[in-house]
Amino acid sequence: MFQSRSILLFYNTSVGRRNCSKLAFVPKHRETSNEDIERLSEFLVNKRKILVITGAGISTESGIPDYRSEGVGLYATSTKRPTQHKVFMERPMARQSYWARNFIGWPRWSSFQPNQSHRTIAKWEDTGKLSQLVTQNVDQLHYDAGSRNVVELHGTNSIVTCMSCSYYVPRMQFQKSLEKENPTMIPRTADIRPDGDVELTEHEVKNFKVPSCPKCGGILKPYVVFFGDNVPRARVDQVKRKVEISDSILVVGSSLSVFSAFRFINQAVDNKIPIGIINIGPTRGDKFASMKIEAKSGDLITKIDFNNL
Repeated sequence: MFQSRSILLFYNTSVGRRNCSKLAFVPKHRETSNEDIERLSEFLVNKRKILVITGAGISTESGIPDYRSEGVGLYATSTKRPTQHKVFMERPMARQSYWARNFIGWPRWSSFQPNQSHRTIAKWEDTGKLSQLVTQNVDQLHYDAGSRNVVELHGTNSIVTCMSCSYYVPRMQFQKSLEKENPTMIPRTADIRPDGDVELTEHEVKNFKVPSCPKCGGILKPYVVFFGDNVPRARVDQVKRKVEISDSILVVGSSLSVFSAFRFINQAVDNKIPIGIINIGPTRGDKFASMKIEAKSGDLITKIDFNNL
């Protein structure tokens, strides 16, 4: 029930382009070579149950910044850090700050579109050769590109849920509730961070009103696994079952820095399942990979004739 993505139509594209192109958050990289294409083709040949894991590096090509990319990620360009789950749940002012910043950032966040990498993986799924697509991203761009067999490991930003009862609401509808509660706060385009929020003044945050759950009065939170929280066990077990039946693991655009995805690399190693990695920069799984290519995914995977492998 959490697969619909909200799109706001009042995004001001002329302002949104002020920071530069969609590739502004793609780190420096070399051009993809014919050897890269051959190596990836050889890795994928005769594979019929490929489990693909994608990370933030696939969505940077759509204009969404990530956390860890060298030189352009949030950790390299700012001292700001994402909201921690414990802080969000325990501190009303932290929730007020989060929702105020997210309210302003939502028009731009919801305007992002899938890129060639998302669309290519959707085409791969159509061949029936993928056992599962697992993404660490919360942007739903894989769904927008046409993929359907997706496990969103960290949830999705397009849904808001109550932490005390079964209530949930589409993020677009919640935006209207926030607008009603804060009529003088105008959504606008601004420099956006990986989790979809922006920088605001203390005054703007202090006066922002956050509605409670209309059903039970509980805390409303995005349907996202915040830092410091755990991926639901059922979701982890679902992916583990898919790893068991897969004949290869292909990681696209992830440093595998967090354990939520790296655990599946460990499982693949234990099961002697070959691992391939496409990522700009080093990853936590490099030493386990039989194939590692440092390339922009949109320059590489789009050149693979998947139907003939």
